[in-house]
Amino acid sequence: MMRRSVMLIVSGPSGAGKDTVIERLRKLEPSVGYCVTYTTRPPRQYEIQGVHYCFTTRDEFTRMSLDGQFIETFEYAGHLYGTPKSFVEDGLRAGRDLILKPEVNGARAIKALYPDAVLVFLTAPSREELARRLEQRHADAPNEIDRRLHIADDELVALAAFEYRVVNDDIEQAVSDLRAILVAERLKVSRLPSRNVVNQR
Repeated sequence: MMRRSVMLIVSGPSGAGKDTVIERLRKLEPSVGYCVTYTTRPPRQYEIQGVHYCFTTRDEFTRMSLDGQFIETFEYAGHLYGTPKSFVEDGLRAGRDLILKPEVNGARAIKALYPDAVLVFLTAPSREELARRLEQRHADAPNEIDRRLHIADDELVALAAFEYRVVNDDIEQAVSDLRAILVAERLKVSRLPSRNVVNQR
């Protein structure tokens, strides 16, 4: 029997660098499945449909939600986000390790449904650095950046619900830290089939 999959949930404030860190980790760990979130927000200039997000309309999102196609949904900064149920369930049945990138409240909702999931809070080294990164993206108006920073302040309160915190000050170190978490979780005795544990006695 195979070990239980690792469901790595990477969340944190907007501007923390989640996309970049996850993208680099996936290059080092190509067997890990990445769950693409659905959203009703418009794509940014660099974002590709089906790669960064599955961009959809609010009406279509609502229909999918009513059909039970998401394991969690949340509204963030005026836009809807949802984690597709089929991808997660199919990956777990196949014994595949998965990376998910919901927002903070979505991460906690997934943890409630899948207690074995591993919550990682990725953040910038300071609020000032977070603001600088949001400004450098040139993707949001000043009032929207302020809104995202206020949301980030609220999200920090949820840190105690997470198992790990990774500070994205140096990108290579952040990727290394996240990979170390993935490797450590794979090696947990609790993820081995009970038969394998018994045979080691």
